[in-house]
Amino acid sequence: MVAQAYFIVTGLIFGIVAVLHLLRLIKNWHVQIGHLTLPMWVSWGGLVAAAVLCLWAFGLAVLLG
Repeated sequence: MVAQAYFIVTGLIFGIVAVLHLLRLIKNWHVQIGHLTLPMWVSWGGLVAAAVLCLWAFGLAVLLG
């Protein structure tokens, strides 16, 4: 039961991260860290990675449920 709750919370966090990457791509938000501006392809990779981890976490939560 504790593991299932862990996977649900993990899935939610990765889901939020995926949505934020998607919003950056749709709204063309620029991210700057110091003098470095992150290119948009970073968000494509982040979107795919976060979405896969989100689905994986929810899948494990369902298996444990």
